[in-house]
Amino acid sequence: MRVITGTARGKRLKELPGMDTRPTTDRVKEGLFNIIQFDIPGRRVLDLFAGTGQLGIECLSRGAAWCDFVDHSPAAMKIVRENVKACNLTDRAAFHQTEFDAFLASAKGPYDLVFLDPPYASDCIKQALERITAIDIVSKNGIIVCESPVEAQLPELAAPYEKGRDYRYGKIKLTLYRRSV
Repeated sequence: MRVITGTARGKRLKELPGMDTRPTTDRVKEGLFNIIQFDIPGRRVLDLFAGTGQLGIECLSRGAAWCDFVDHSPAAMKIVRENVKACNLTDRAAFHQTEFDAFLASAKGPYDLVFLDPPYASDCIKQALERITAIDIVSKNGIIVCESPVEAQLPELAAPYEKGRDYRYGKIKLTLYRRSV
């Protein structure tokens, strides 16, 4: 697992041992960043289920202004910190070892780009979407990116949020939501 491009291009990232964390595959990550590449520079990012931190790190490497990394696992947050430090990006990052809903309860938005890639077996993605839209922490024209199994049915969201198209990569699906105003 490596950073695709930007200031940390080619940097190898550490992964958590075992099967508790499922890093985004290189194919999916490349597809995702081809879709959002022009929405990253200068933006504020939230990597809500950070895991290894690779999505937030890729954004910082590509010129994002800031990234909040959130994960409840102490082991995951240790890896995220190490990966961000190895990429020399700590000056634009904050680390929050807490449950996603606890973080969102006190989140200081707005965020321009939000990544939701929770464990597939959980219902966290729907809960996080509901909470994010209820507290409205996404900026105008901001994007929420959800990674889920291809068979998952993600909800439509109330205005001003609009569900965009799904992008399929084998058994994985990316769904983008945009905040219109």
